[in-house]
Amino acid sequence: MVKHGLARVLSKFGFCSRSQALALVRAGRVRVNGRIVRDPETPTDGARDRVAVDGEEVTAQEKVYLALNKPRGYVTTASDERGRTTVYELLKLPAQAAAPAHWLAPVGRLDKASEGLLLFTNDSTWAAHLTDPASHLDKTYHVQIDTLADAELLARLIVGIDDAGERLRLKSVRELRRGEKNSWLEIVLDEGRNRQIRRVLAAFGIGVLRLVRVAIGPLALGDLAKGQTRALTASDMRRLAEAIGVKRAVPPVSE
Repeated sequence: MVKHGLARVLSKFGFCSRSQALALVRAGRVRVNGRIVRDPETPTDGARDRVAVDGEEVTAQEKVYLALNKPRGYVTTASDERGRTTVYELLKLPAQAAAPAHWLAPVGRLDKASEGLLLFTNDSTWAAHLTDPASHLDKTYHVQIDTLADAELLARLIVGIDDAGERLRLKSVRELRRGEKNSWLEIVLDEGRNRQIRRVLAAFGIGVLRLVRVAIGPLALGDLAKGQTRALTASDMRRLAEAIGVKRAVPPVSE
């Protein structure tokens, strides 16, 4: 008999994120075998114990894996205390999905002013593999800056900076194209720090006009329209797993 903490069981079921599970349990909304449990770490056997939220029994949900082309102006959170528009207003689940959109969690984040590829899932184990710092999964961005890039600037950006006790660096950077007053750069990161690209550029007095994530590992944004979602395919899942070298990160997904 394998038991895990109650909050983890809810998360592994795909019912909600770990943080949402913690809140549900502490609010007294979760029962195990008919008894209200308020300790999120209560040992629970997901295969044998009866777990209910708000009186409705919870069982393992079908796993959902989505890609969203996030537009600028949306915050990556399920609810916002400041009343800002969230990415959850854009999510469109496959018709066969049993879990509602608010049970999905973002795999990483994009800030309000950033655009592009953002993944969502109710599979916390899969998400953890992708976001594990040890995976060094490349993320590719196209960034429009308010100046013209030159070789010296690109070299300085690669060296990186120290900011607030953190060493911030870019894996690679190159100029894609330029106009009369600004350049588009392709920047690749293999680590995830809060607002990393903006902080590095700001250290050199460079403003960001647009920042678009165009790929996560081998998974490209492609022609997915802004504000639209699509389900990841089995091929997508295999390529992501190969990129981080974790075969068990390939859940069964139909083409």
